[in-house]
Amino acid sequence: MASTSDIKKGVCFEHNNDIFKVVDFQHVKPGKGAAFVYVKMKSVTKGNVLENNFPSGHTINIVPLERRECQYLYTDDMGLNFMDTESYDQFHISEEMVDNADLMKEGMMISILFSSKDNSVLSAELPPNIVLEVTYTETGLKGDTATNSSKSATVETGAEIKVPLFINTGDKIKVNSETRDYMERVK
Repeated sequence: MASTSDIKKGVCFEHNNDIFKVVDFQHVKPGKGAAFVYVKMKSVTKGNVLENNFPSGHTINIVPLERRECQYLYTDDMGLNFMDTESYDQFHISEEMVDNADLMKEGMMISILFSSKDNSVLSAELPPNIVLEVTYTETGLKGDTATNSSKSATVETGAEIKVPLFINTGDKIKVNSETRDYMERVK
């Protein structure tokens, strides 16, 4: 068991029958009353962000986790299929465990968080930026650049992204995997 003095950014611990990762923390010692630790934490399994105050010296149960880079293989009726690149073991997870799973393309490396206790998958994260090819988009009208306009584009994975008017079919674009925003055109 650990105490609140062991809380640091990135530490994972159990709280209310879930596993949380510390996003931010601050030790607060008010002029009146007992000291406490303010913690902003994100659920590893559900993805929701909570804020909580723990009394100074409160015991917490730190969970040992292991992050591995795994290769996305394909999707079938069992879910998303991955391969551990170190042991070459294949496993599948449900599509709900990955935010914006429709941006994944075969062969892409995904960061997956495993529990060290039972080797179960807790969450999966896409790389921050993904390069995708535009397979279909309407042509932009010449001279229609006075405003910051955008149009829909379908990328090679089937996902739909909002892009600027100058993007054409066949262009490669960089997409932010968290917000699904267009970042830049890639040559």
